[in-house]
Amino acid sequence: MKKIFGMFVFGALALTACGEAEKQQEASWVVDRFDDIKVLRYEVPGFEELTLEEKELIYYLSEAAKCGRDILWDQNFKYNLAIRRTLETIYTASEVREGDEFVAFEKYLKKLWFANGIHHHYSNDKFKAEFSEAWFREQLAQYINDENRQMDDELLCQIIFDPTLYASRLNRSEGVDVIKASAGNYYEGVSQAEVEAFYGAMAAADAGNPEPISYGLNSKLMRDAEGNIVEKVWKVGGMYTEAIEQIVFWLEKAATVANPTQKEIIDALVKYYRSGDLKDFDAYNVLWVKDSASNVDFVNGFIENYGDPLGHKSSWEAVVNFRDEEACHRTEIMAANAQWFEDNAPINPAYRKEEVKGVSAKVITVAMLGGDCFPSTAIGINLPNADWIRKEHGSKSVTIDNITYSYDKAAQGNGFMEEFVLREADRERLKKYGKLSDDLHTDLHECLGHGSGQLAEGVSGNELRTYSSTLEEARADLFALYYLGDQKMVEIGLIPTLDVAWAQYADYIMNGIMTQLSRIEPGKTVEEDHMRNRKLIAEWCYEKGKEENVIEWVTENGKKYVVINDFERLRELFGELLCEVQRIKSEGDYEAGKALVEAYAVQVDPELHAEVIARNEALKIEPYSGFVNPDYELVTDAEGNVTDVKILYPTNFVEQHLEYGKEYSFLPSMN
Repeated sequence: MKKIFGMFVFGALALTACGEAEKQQEASWVVDRFDDIKVLRYEVPGFEELTLEEKELIYYLSEAAKCGRDILWDQNFKYNLAIRRTLETIYTASEVREGDEFVAFEKYLKKLWFANGIHHHYSNDKFKAEFSEAWFREQLAQYINDENRQMDDELLCQIIFDPTLYASRLNRSEGVDVIKASAGNYYEGVSQAEVEAFYGAMAAADAGNPEPISYGLNSKLMRDAEGNIVEKVWKVGGMYTEAIEQIVFWLEKAATVANPTQKEIIDALVKYYRSGDLKDFDAYNVLWVKDSASNVDFVNGFIENYGDPLGHKSSWEAVVNFRDEEACHRTEIMAANAQWFEDNAPINPAYRKEEVKGVSAKVITVAMLGGDCFPSTAIGINLPNADWIRKEHGSKSVTIDNITYSYDKAAQGNGFMEEFVLREADRERLKKYGKLSDDLHTDLHECLGHGSGQLAEGVSGNELRTYSSTLEEARADLFALYYLGDQKMVEIGLIPTLDVAWAQYADYIMNGIMTQLSRIEPGKTVEEDHMRNRKLIAEWCYEKGKEENVIEWVTENGKKYVVINDFERLRELFGELLCEVQRIKSEGDYEAGKALVEAYAVQVDPELHAEVIARNEALKIEPYSGFVNPDYELVTDAEGNVTDVKILYPTNFVEQHLEYGKEYSFLPSMN
């Protein structure tokens, strides 16, 4: 699944003038704040109007979405579950719930819950404990014993307090063995060269297959007792079986209330979970992508490969949703014009699709988030990942409207616009068109961007390796940015004026080149793919348009601002870069892709970085946001028949995660 994240939490979604009413509005959506994180609630408008069968289907799919939580924790780091359970035991049993040490401990545990492990969900750096080791050892002695001990106390303390041990979940630094340098649990006892050779041999054996398999997607690669490199497959009866069996149980319950089309889809997914055969996964995806009629929809499985430095393994995630009929109008217009967009893309005609097939796009209301989509989630999704399925059967794209609505409400009154947007004309555009421009950028990115273009003959799609995800996100963003500024958007009624595009351009460049730096610790480089993508685009366009002063740095009152002087020329630059990025992907040009990313997407200007952090901290704006999920309850009659499903909106982040740890934790501490 290709994702677009809520990258404009600082930007257009946060551009409302500060006032008391706005501050009260923000408070009604924020349920917790800690460190660099703000936790929000989201509402599920329209749920009460669904049919009983649809409500019940959402309930069962939501239970399945919660049952895979432990899988992601274990994928992120093999000691995560043991650490979480130990800390939760101490937290719930502690008799002294105040003082600096306990407050720091609580914050540390909240950060782990938010990140699904001990490494930051965006930077991938290990969290630093602000409580002392001496205090923590006292808690271990008091609350941890032979009956509830999850791991060796000494190793636990080393992991928490030694900053050099398992320092990064995902390390893609140039010149290192990215497998050995990364703490993620997708590989064990193997080197980068061995991984590349193992899957390279599989790809070579599959060469020429018109339906190539996504080798390695659902397994851990490691050595067996004899020292042989083997795959430990995630399936019923294999690795993670305890959680997968629970997922399957609820999926099979969902099948009993699903329509015939969705029952076939769910049955295919269950078959894949039982077999672990990636051909079964492809068969499920083909069925799933063809279903554009069902109101309720879902994602459940090993989907996204951002967490694997080599892009083979996929994290477990789940989303349950239903259509936002009113908002779907704009994506239906895009889908109806998909061939025009493809035919007029500013790329080599050889890399355009002659026939765009099966583009399905909609705006959705999320009902439940799980795994790698929770608590932090995307605001747009495009599936499936396999290029051959996208080419032959199409893709399904969604924009998540109730999530962006929550971001928008929670951001009101934060003072961001006054601090970072210099020109009044830009502020006015963003006030008027910011939300619309964000929504349309996401729609174009997901609906058309990821599904556009095609590979050259003989290119498998795996050639870009560690740079693949960054370049793919850049390709989709560039497609969206280029077409948002096209007069065609006015002609087909999606925007009233190109000022909508100019609002997005100003926000995107400012975020990519400047304000997103507040998400990075001082001294660090940019590692996360979406951040790299945005920085690549902004920095490249600044450099290429420098002589024409397309983008300008302005210093006023000792503060730096970035402004756009020529929106039309900037759009042309987006098109030029899109042409090159599409060529790199289509031809599998690893060296060119590497050069582009390393030159524009990775390094950080320390002086600018320090300024952005200071200005952002003065506003007290957390750079990251995530969510608590709603709860659902079945209502039954005296005979046990389901008569309704109630929706509840919890507002306590801690209580929800303690409940999930108690009710939806099925894996052993070590897997």
